[in-house]
Amino acid sequence: MRVVIARTMAEFSMDAYATGLVNGLRTVRPSWDIVDLSPHSVDRRSGSVRVRAHKAYERFWNFPNTIQRQQADIYHIIDPAEAHAVYRLQRKSDSKIVVTCHDLINFHNQYNLQGSVQLPLVSRRLWLWAVHGMTQADHIVSVSEATARETTKLLNIPAHKITVTPNGVSPLFQPTSPEVAASIRQRHGMAADTLCLLNVGSNHPRKNILIILKALRKLKQQGLPVCFWKVSADFTDEQKAYITEHRLESSVVYLGKPAPEELIQLYGTADILIAPSLQEGFGLTILEAMATGTPVITSNVSAMPEVAGDAAILVNPHQEDAIAAAVQTLYQDPTYRHTLIEKGFQRAQQFTWQATAEKVAQVYESLFTKKKSTSLICKP
Repeated sequence: MRVVIARTMAEFSMDAYATGLVNGLRTVRPSWDIVDLSPHSVDRRSGSVRVRAHKAYERFWNFPNTIQRQQADIYHIIDPAEAHAVYRLQRKSDSKIVVTCHDLINFHNQYNLQGSVQLPLVSRRLWLWAVHGMTQADHIVSVSEATARETTKLLNIPAHKITVTPNGVSPLFQPTSPEVAASIRQRHGMAADTLCLLNVGSNHPRKNILIILKALRKLKQQGLPVCFWKVSADFTDEQKAYITEHRLESSVVYLGKPAPEELIQLYGTADILIAPSLQEGFGLTILEAMATGTPVITSNVSAMPEVAGDAAILVNPHQEDAIAAAVQTLYQDPTYRHTLIEKGFQRAQQFTWQATAEKVAQVYESLFTKKKSTSLICKP
């Protein structure tokens, strides 16, 4: 079987998904021809009209044409925001099209793109047009049950055309050695007895960073030696104002966007991953933290409970008191903390890219079998 995997423009989480899936497929189906396609890279941060026009040309015209020119049994678009390619690929009636749906959060948060693009209204309309391409695909791979339900509800795609296939966690995520962890803490001026909370990800409103800061303030008022590390997106102006107003500057550190190997070390150095998102399509940071031996506090809504299982503390993401109490529990009860770490290791081991690839390969095979059956029926 020949399979074309169509990536997005360079973006960390989508690159991790595509690479994990491609490597997994080559492991579980070594005889298949897996074609890994990427669009030409364009600087997403550039405000240049020329650069942005080139990005639109590459994304909406040139790369879909490149995909279409490939001969394949299966075309797999790995991001719903790129499902506009399905409209072109429909012309290839002898092939089947699969799209991975990671989330449909922009349906609920129409201002989710505010601050990350120059023309949010235009970008939203293009996004809506693109994701509706999923309705024309032959099958949808959903990363969680929560996202599958959203896909059926919002796009009216029947459940039998959706297969839930969770993400995997890279085997590179391993515990950080005590020596490396001590060095990192010392580099950032953190005392040995300071409890380090970590959050990894963007800064969209749904990530609920302000509630972490409110919980941090309560913990400091309770006398807990605690600090908060933010990785990836920087704090917003509103969050910085809160930090200043409540004199949290000495307890908050923004660590930028570290390289993958440094990110793994930061996971292993932190004492707790704190991820109280209001909505997630999956929640990969939960598994990444578990794989490095870091206990997790996350939300009891959306996809987080199905990812975390019983290996994390689940809290109401609207209640800073509940988050602060969960931190205190892990600080005061080392036995429970150790139990949660062990459960986390076991939980993370259930999510491998080989397991993901096997389920996806079975989707391909089912579609390929149906295609052959249809061809035989249609023959005179």
